Amino acid sequence: MAIPQHTIDQILDRTDIVDLIGQRVKLKKTGRTYSGCCPFHQEKSPSFHVYRDKQYYHCFGCQANGNAIRFLMDIDSRNFVDVMKDLSNQTGIELPKDNHDNKKLSYKRSPQQVTTPQITQPQQEQTAPAASIQEALDDHFVDMDHYMDDPFAQFDPSFNIQEQVQEGNLYDLLENVAQFYERQLPNSQKAQNYFKQRGLSTQTIQFWRLGYAPEDWQHLEKAFPQDIEGLKQLGLIRSSDSGRDFDLLRERVIFPIRDHKGRVVGFGGRALNDEIKPKYINSPDSEVFHKNQLLYGLYEGRKLKANDWLMVEGYMDVIALQQYGINGAVATLGTASNADHLTTLFKQNSRITIAFDGDAAGQKAARRTLEIALPLLNDGRELKFFVLPNEHDPDSLIRREGLENFQKLLQQAPLLSDFVFAHLTGQHDVSTPEGKSLVMGELRELTELLPKHGSFRYLLSQSFREKLGLGKRFTPQISHDASLSFNIQTKDEDFAVAILMHHPFLYIHFEELRAVIDQNELLAKILAALNLVFDDLPDDQELATYYVLGACSSYSHELADIMQRTNIQSLTQAPEVADKLAKEYALGLQEKYLRLKLKSPISLIESRNLRQQLNELTKQISLRLLS
Repeated sequence: MAIPQHTIDQILDRTDIVDLIGQRVKLKKTGRTYSGCCPFHQEKSPSFHVYRDKQYYHCFGCQANGNAIRFLMDIDSRNFVDVMKDLSNQTGIELPKDNHDNKKLSYKRSPQQVTTPQITQPQQEQTAPAASIQEALDDHFVDMDHYMDDPFAQFDPSFNIQEQVQEGNLYDLLENVAQFYERQLPNSQKAQNYFKQRGLSTQTIQFWRLGYAPEDWQHLEKAFPQDIEGLKQLGLIRSSDSGRDFDLLRERVIFPIRDHKGRVVGFGGRALNDEIKPKYINSPDSEVFHKNQLLYGLYEGRKLKANDWLMVEGYMDVIALQQYGINGAVATLGTASNADHLTTLFKQNSRITIAFDGDAAGQKAARRTLEIALPLLNDGRELKFFVLPNEHDPDSLIRREGLENFQKLLQQAPLLSDFVFAHLTGQHDVSTPEGKSLVMGELRELTELLPKHGSFRYLLSQSFREKLGLGKRFTPQISHDASLSFNIQTKDEDFAVAILMHHPFLYIHFEELRAVIDQNELLAKILAALNLVFDDLPDDQELATYYVLGACSSYSHELADIMQRTNIQSLTQAPEVADKLAKEYALGLQEKYLRLKLKSPISLIESRNLRQQLNELTKQISLRLLS
């Protein structure tokens, strides 16, 4: 059984891992985590920790770790599908049925009527030769091999042979229709001129499989007489009030729309006469086509191994950008962008950019997209806003600027934090206390949309306070003790400590490091202290810093030195930069200490679990390097 990733994610989201593991292990709340004795190895002191907000468990002893699915698979020695069936029943989220989809994708093909030649009997010399019968039947596209075992068999003169009724597949039909539209393009000079005027090369037209729908109102019925039912299911043939069938797409250039597997699932059609409204028509939703979940160009971008992804408005923007060398452009299918679209793009890369017009309508669309995107910004995800110059779309801009200048403009697109600040301060007079208060009030409404367990909401709020002059940066009291050496090499651990002091909420990136780091390290001691006080941290970043300093007062001398040497404030001014830097240090240090532990594992079980962790961590690091 193939279970889609989004279904797995839904089931995990609805599963409380503390409750699930608590049925098998006696757990006690200890700071940020729930702890108990590990069920995977014998121990007397609890070293097994469960993280509710991350839906994750980790044993500091044997290094067993994973999510709810992995726990049930390991604890009961069961396979993945069995565990998923149980969790499906518990959460109420239905798993896909094996043959369910195939039934939805089929339709009855109409039989083709063929009248057989009359054959009389008994006189053998009056019977047509077998070859003649076969030729006559072949002319009518009927396979009669099973009748030819007896070449002199009698036929009822009134008998009509019907081709056996067959079932068609909607994906096969869509592919055939796409090929049909492609073949029509050379027959329309007007359609060819349209693509030529838009600057598309022959190779680009072939790559995107662009085509043309004739102006004949019944061209699909004539081309696919046996597939009328399927074409109606797809919405490509419709019926008028008088009951007459007509084709949806006529006298339009055609853009085949493909899903993530490359299958044609629908079509977009652009009128060749600008007076015809609507200018663009898309296939209606069907069993295979769901416009609110699809992105035009996603399959092609993945095929071209795109790394950076840009969401634009129209088909031609996507195609023009690809022709110029921007392979990661996608567009919605005539609908506003939604959470599904953004989630799909974030699966390709943790950093995405959205293009908007610079006019009032573009600003309104940007604000709407912002509100949709904020709940999706888990730690590590970045969103940038590419505001286009007035009277330009990506298609016209890249033609005017060329690839190099366009890429520079794209790279200069503001991060979400800068965009939000410019957007909010543009609406209020921030030279007054009242204006600043209004900005912070609107920001508070927006940050409430961010994930509750992430760090970005705190980073964003602190960034605004500093830009508006509402808070003072934490400045450590530097000791001038002569014993301090100013030639000490700054370690990654020191940078991690500095980040945690200046941005305590970034602890969530480092908490898994506690399982493998050398407990004699200062960073390990800081992490242990943060684990105990994290849930009580004040929302204000400056107050949170002083709160943590109080909890770590035993190490004040070392902390002051580290804060001076690292100058972390200048490195983490942008919230996105602070978040990304913390994640990179956390992953790098995890890898370092995992490798150290692997040199002298306590047991074979621990060695196996450490290697599994290291493999998964290496994949994460590789993905971040690519993003």
